Amino acid sequence: METLTMSRKERDRMTILVGLKAGKLTLRAASPLLGLSYRQTRRVWQRYQSQGDAGLVHRLRGRASSRRKPTKLRTRILARYRQRYPDFGPTLAAEYLKADGLAIDHETLRRWLLAEGLRVVRRRRQVHRQWRERKACLGEMVQLDGSHHDWFEGRRGRCVLMVMVDDATNRVQARFSEEETTHASYDLFEQWTRRHGLPHSLYVDRDSIYRCEQAPDLADQLAGKEPQTQFGRAMEQLGVKLILANSPQAKGRVERMNGVLQDRLIKALRLAQIDDLEQANRFLERTFLPAFNRQFSRQPTQAVDAHRAVPRNLDEILSWEQERVVQRDWTVVCAGRWYQLDRQHEALSLVRRRVMVRRLRSGKEQLIYRGQKLRWRALPTRPERAQPKVNSVPSKPPATKPALCKPAASHPWRRYGVVESRKQWVNRRQLRGSIVGAPIRAGEASPLRRGDRRRRELGLEARRRRSPARSNRRRGHTMKTT
Repeated sequence: METLTMSRKERDRMTILVGLKAGKLTLRAASPLLGLSYRQTRRVWQRYQSQGDAGLVHRLRGRASSRRKPTKLRTRILARYRQRYPDFGPTLAAEYLKADGLAIDHETLRRWLLAEGLRVVRRRRQVHRQWRERKACLGEMVQLDGSHHDWFEGRRGRCVLMVMVDDATNRVQARFSEEETTHASYDLFEQWTRRHGLPHSLYVDRDSIYRCEQAPDLADQLAGKEPQTQFGRAMEQLGVKLILANSPQAKGRVERMNGVLQDRLIKALRLAQIDDLEQANRFLERTFLPAFNRQFSRQPTQAVDAHRAVPRNLDEILSWEQERVVQRDWTVVCAGRWYQLDRQHEALSLVRRRVMVRRLRSGKEQLIYRGQKLRWRALPTRPERAQPKVNSVPSKPPATKPALCKPAASHPWRRYGVVESRKQWVNRRQLRGSIVGAPIRAGEASPLRRGDRRRRELGLEARRRRSPARSNRRRGHTMKTT
């Protein structure tokens, strides 16, 4: 036997025995160095003298163990594995083989698969992460995520598995849905709360279902609030703290659970020959999850259950709400639908008020004003606005500007030399050229100026004819004449 096949322990013994062979040590001195009794040291020394280095190798090396599995059992297990579980891992395959009556330890099966070339070990690149301690109580924090995968292996279209995992106990609740939507999150959250109660906090990723991407409006900025999604609004009303993870590894509990379910649940659905979402959800509730939680759940550090009581109006909270303004005809429009409010709410003066339009998951709709549910009826189409009434009596024609009348020949204006028309009165340039068509001679005063001078003279005569008392009246005093 070659020296290269010797173990480290056997190489250390060879070093001591070489010194013994050279006469540098005695058997009694070499015994404690070898960790053997004097009697065993003599036996090892004799074997080394007769066989050399090969005498130090253990006699059972290279021989089959007396406790090994029978060759027929190994052949049956490997044949069953190739036939039914070719993509199963050793641990999961050992569980299913045990159910088939072929009990085998998963480590033994792992060695057999590696020896047969049915399993290849791939090393993954490791990234440093900060470890976080589990929560102490059940319901203190629950992680929620959606796993998009070909769960039915082509037997139907792709779908998503919504998964909730309790951080303290690894307890799992799951449900299949067509897409990862707010409705799917509501359904799974309701299942969890109906069974366990309201958790203290919920750990989710930064999907658009849980995080609003739009910028806050002026009202939110003044109130110091961030815009919320419908799911975030529901969690705030329920008093559940919504925690947004900054990376998938931050909520690694549910991410790893997704990987486990993608391995175990897919194969369980295949063996059960399920290719429908409704059947798959029933299989999850009745068969898979109870056995899965019994096998993988653990006891929390503290025995206190942090879940809280479920409110009666849970269905109304897990809904979609939008604010709308009541119009002057007491109608409300939301999502292209029109609602007519009932007359019995006339005392509330709802015109120009904001009401809440709530749509439940069942499709039922509610109109809420300050916590009060309003009575309404749906309108089939958009109501026609009342048009202003048109008077059948024809309107009067617009009044025309009365024609200017020329003053008569005996009018004082003509006696005093005033111009004939208003146009000539305004336009003095034309009046300088003619008055009633008469030309102005060179060196002669204008008739207009003559008329103006005459009017001034008449005004002076009128002022002279006034009473002396009135003419002598001053501010605050009256002068009398004798």
